[in-house]
Formats: sequence, structure tokens, C-alpha cells
Amino acid sequence: MEINTALVLCAGYGKRLNPITLTKPKPLIEINKITLLENTINIINSLGIKNILINSFYLSNQIEDYIKKLNLNPIPKVIHDGKKILDTGGGILNLLNNSNQNDFLIFNPDTIWNKNYLDEIKKMKNFYFENKINNILLVVEKSKSFDQRMKGDFCIENKTLSKSGDKNYIFTGCQILNKNVFRNYKIDNFSINEIWNKMISKKELYGYKSEGKFTHLTDIEIYNKLTKI
Repeated sequence: MEINTALVLCAGYGKRLNPITLTKPKPLIEINKITLLENTINIINSLGIKNILINSFYLSNQIEDYIKKLNLNPIPKVIHDGKKILDTGGGILNLLNNSNQNDFLIFNPDTIWNKNYLDEIKKMKNFYFENKINNILLVVEKSKSFDQRMKGDFCIENKTLSKSGDKNYIFTGCQILNKNVFRNYKIDNFSINEIWNKMISKKELYGYKSEGKFTHLTDIEIYNKLTKI
């Protein structure tokens, strides 16, 4: 089975990257002469996925104008959160409601994605379908993070995630979700952590380990380090 649609989360304010993000949305920041958003779209295309939905809120006109300038075919669809920002959970749900698909690959663009992730994402997708699960997160040991200040999000045992014990694994910003995990939720401001915590309570939140180095544009300090490399 395949995943035909990817979601890219681009609605946040990016306050930790002020003053850059006072006039520019975080996904349009350039690292290594390419924007975070285009870099994310490139890895999605490398996975053979052509349908891309992007959510926006803060400085959304810049996101829309940028997508038009990329001259992609098909053109990613930019969907506005609405009158208020929806956070990660509400933003994802709003995107899902604009698609007739059931399974989605979801990316946070503030990770510096590269082709080394392709094989891992494909294997994660295979595990997802082979085991008939409805969620899986790509995680990495925090020791592999460029930003060594980052705290762990999860523990992992037999590909099951929890938040008990030593949380040595960081969420990379890539996950696969089935639309059913949002059953009984309505479009509103809520974090995807709310969904994850519910899954954890049932021992049904799954993780796949990434073995590569992890670089995340956390804040202005990391930006300054990355642009000096």
C-alpha cells in the first residue's frame, strides 16, 4: 500500500527565531541556500508523493506567494487555519478534512530533511501498513541531535513509545497518521500531543528509530550556528 498525500505544518509564529520571523514565516527561512519549506517539499517528492497540503496562518500570504513561485506540478495546496491558529492537532485535522485519503505522511519543516531519511521513512511506512496500525512517529536518540539542549520526548521499547522513565528519544518531525485517530475531535485549537497521550495510555503509540544525525532549527542560537557552518 502507498501513501498518496503529505501534510506540511507551516502555521506557527516561530517566535524563538525572532527577529527574523517578525517579517518572515519560519518555513521560508533559508539554511544551506534553500528554504525549510522547499527542502521539505523536495524530500516528499523524492518519496514519490505528489499531493501536498500545507497549512498556514501567520504571514500566510508569503507562504502562498512562495508556493506559486516554485512552479511545481501539481501545485501544493495551501489551506488557512481560519480565524484563529489551530496548533498542531487542530491544524492537522483541518488539513485532513480537505482530503479523501485515510493515511497521511506529516512533516514539520523546521527539521533539516535530507536524502538519508528516505530509506528510513520508507521502512517506517512499510511497518505501518504491515502491522495495520494507525500511527507511527520517526524518533531519534537525543545524543544524535545537533542541538544538544533538546530534551527527550519519549522512551521506546519494541517500537512502542511511552513517556515513562528516561526519555532518550526526540520526535524528528515526521509521522504517519490515519484519519481515524481524530475520531470524535472537531477542528479547534489543540496540540497533537493530546492525541499522542491518548495513544500512550492504550500502549498504542508507535515509533521507528532514525539512525542518522538530527538537525532541527530550534531557535535563533541554532540558526546562527547553522549559517556559520
